Amino acid sequence: MLRVGILTVSDSVSAGISEDRSGPAIANLFNANPQRWTIAQERVVPDDMTAIQRVVQAWTDNSHDAYIQLIVTTGGTGFGVRDITPEALSPLFDKEAQSIATAMTVTSLAKTPFAALSRLVAGVRKRTLIIALPGSVKGATESISAVLEVLPHAIELASGNAASAHPQNISSGSNHGSGPHHHHHHAHHHAHNVTESHNLPTIAGRARNSTYPMLSLTDAETLIRKFATILEPIERPVDPGLIGYVLAEDVISNEPVPAFRASIVDGYAVIASDGPGEYPVVGSTTAGEASSTTGATVGTLRSGEIMRVTTGAPVPNFATAVVMVEQTELVVASEDGKEERIVRILAKDVKENDNIRGIGSDVAVGEVVLRKGDLVSTVGGELGVLASIGITKVPVFKKPVVAVLSTGNEVVDFAQQPLPLGKVRDTNRITLLGILDAAHIPYIDFGSVGDSDWSAPELEKELQKALDVADVVVTSGGVSMGELDLLKPTIVKLGGEIHFGRVALKPGKPTTFATFPSRSNTPKLIFALPGNPVSANVMFHVFVIPAIRCLAGYSNPELPQVIAELGHRINLDPRPEFYRVTLETQFSGDNSSNYSGFKYVAFGTGFQRSSRMMSMRSASALLLLPAATAEVTQLQPGARVRALLF
Repeated sequence: MLRVGILTVSDSVSAGISEDRSGPAIANLFNANPQRWTIAQERVVPDDMTAIQRVVQAWTDNSHDAYIQLIVTTGGTGFGVRDITPEALSPLFDKEAQSIATAMTVTSLAKTPFAALSRLVAGVRKRTLIIALPGSVKGATESISAVLEVLPHAIELASGNAASAHPQNISSGSNHGSGPHHHHHHAHHHAHNVTESHNLPTIAGRARNSTYPMLSLTDAETLIRKFATILEPIERPVDPGLIGYVLAEDVISNEPVPAFRASIVDGYAVIASDGPGEYPVVGSTTAGEASSTTGATVGTLRSGEIMRVTTGAPVPNFATAVVMVEQTELVVASEDGKEERIVRILAKDVKENDNIRGIGSDVAVGEVVLRKGDLVSTVGGELGVLASIGITKVPVFKKPVVAVLSTGNEVVDFAQQPLPLGKVRDTNRITLLGILDAAHIPYIDFGSVGDSDWSAPELEKELQKALDVADVVVTSGGVSMGELDLLKPTIVKLGGEIHFGRVALKPGKPTTFATFPSRSNTPKLIFALPGNPVSANVMFHVFVIPAIRCLAGYSNPELPQVIAELGHRINLDPRPEFYRVTLETQFSGDNSSNYSGFKYVAFGTGFQRSSRMMSMRSASALLLLPAATAEVTQLQPGARVRALLF
């Protein structure tokens, strides 16, 4: 059994003022599996850095075998003056375990935006894994539950017993035994026309030709759609964080909008049949305020009277129209000149309900205002509609969490100065993360890892960590035919099923798509993209973005398309090609006011090599060019082609 220490950090609990509820709640989670866990220590300390550190050091620095293998703290992770748990723990870490903290935060953020107010940290000291949780029962239990399944694996790694932590090293011919990670091996026995060893290939033993068939774009898209099924619904509050979610149910209004007869303009409420003439002003109503009068019944108008109203204000009872202030004249004011006494109505042919919004004229009771599958967009209309009818929570489809990982011994952080000889800056990761951020998709940055023989265990470990916390894993590099391209065999070794490993496209031929089994009905998806930055970027838009949209419940996950005319000649490649262009709108003739002859004209962004990110700069679309044939090797200006819009 794994030994757990629970440390509650709270001034009030330590002083006996309040009861510790979070510590026992965490203990209950571990006690639910007594074959795996045992609670070895439980302590309460105040929000004091020295007190926290003394307990942690006492639990971790024992040399005997009874040391605490997992320390869980609760409390002191907020923004309060006394919240110093992260500051107390971080200096004690020999190494950080930021991915565990990130996994907990991402899980909690899917349930409440207030999870952003908890500063969760995790790390390893000597042989002990340490995790800091929020102080609330809900926050603490949600956070630890998010990573509970992977903690035994993490503890084994922290203890240095890596062999027992990697049951996936079992050869492909053996029967898979039970254990905490047995589900990783589900896919090894699937029928597949590609055979791969679970051991990483030697340089001399690597294949000289790819064993993966070359799929067409259509076939590749069909395979991805087969596995990219909608994630489960969750409930989200109506706030700016709702942007990017897709509704899981119809939304029906329970109240009318407006809820009262409202004036559309600033002016005077009248009885339309009274017609033009001079009338006493018997009161006024303003938006958000009750009516006030100078003698007439409050909120009621009689023939021969008028009442001043402002835009959005309630229209008095029995008033049948509103006349704009511009269609009136002041006849008599009060003695102090502050109030209107008599006003002349100039408007003729005033009709009933002129300038009045009737009750429910914008939204009626029982009206379906938004439908299942509608996207809450950045335009703001959907949020505004929900707010207008008082809806505070809605069911939406969960957004997939995307993990992004760069691979390659040659890859260094883009900010590194100077750039060492033989190294390249990591442009893929920041580019793909930026696309996800703009699309309001939650992501986890897994950094970069080498792809050499000596770094293969690290690649395997990082890929497994990403699969443990994300719905979609996106890697770049390591999928071509080079001697250090180890990603495909690593995917297979971890239990993934590769559905395609090559596509008949330029750029992006070695793009790989695989799935991993998960506890839900939707498998984990992995897209292993080429290392060349243009290839990775283009394939991300073509394959990954539509897959993410499928998972998130989009009714139409495809990139929008238009037909464009070429602005210049283009030579065709033997493979279909996604050609980067800017689109311009043009009109035939000299006068574009009637929009006759409207068309999109495409102009290339320069040299289209897959390593040249300059070809993505200012690009607004991807042209899908056909493959060259013996008869057609070029497309001439004016040729019409499909254009996928970013």
